[in-house]
Amino acid sequence: MPWLPLAGAPPPGGFTRHCRRGPFPAMERAFTPLEPLLPTGNLKYCLVILNQPLDKYFRHLWNKALLRACADGGANRLYDITEEDRESFLPEFINGDFDSIRPDVKEYYAVKGCELISTPDQDHTDFTKCLEVLQKKIEERGLQVDVIVTLGGLAGRFDQIMASVSTLFQATRITPLPIIILQEESLIYLLHPGKHRLHVNTGMEGDWCGLIPVGQPCHQVTTTGLKWNLIAELYHFLC
Repeated sequence: MPWLPLAGAPPPGGFTRHCRRGPFPAMERAFTPLEPLLPTGNLKYCLVILNQPLDKYFRHLWNKALLRACADGGANRLYDITEEDRESFLPEFINGDFDSIRPDVKEYYAVKGCELISTPDQDHTDFTKCLEVLQKKIEERGLQVDVIVTLGGLAGRFDQIMASVSTLFQATRITPLPIIILQEESLIYLLHPGKHRLHVNTGMEGDWCGLIPVGQPCHQVTTTGLKWNLIAELYHFLC
């Protein structure tokens, strides 16, 4: 599986470690992006399902998740893919403006006791609003979470793909947890300023990765372990 880290701007309030709240000085962050897909993976994660086709590893991720949520039409995808055993795949909550979820799907999950949370704000995507609700649930339940895994958001309309990227930036104001987005052959993850050590030895990685500067120029970018490394480079979109 190829993966695509995104280099970006720092979150408000400085740097944060992925395992707890609060500012910390710049430090190396070690992370295995594909660990949630490993049968022996130890990362504790919550799962968010967006309104795009679910991949073959959906059931594995579902079974190990501490908390599961659907963003609006993501409930349709969950409902359709679990036709033979729907009662084993009930999300803790479904949120959104409910312009995408089908009436029969909404009714089914309501009858089964899933929490339906209306978030009609049109200034943010259902994905962003789902993260806001999810973070509150994590705090209310006192869950120890390492990462939020999101399925979908990287296929279909280009504007929706860019909205997923934008949500990774907005999420730094919502949760201290790292977020990975998975779909088909891609994984994206936002790299905050600082030093990162990404472990890519799970056997599931593909042959390539990309570093994309988003939001503002990235200064002094240095890499090791790539076929063609950067050394103290200024990395930015050309204009």
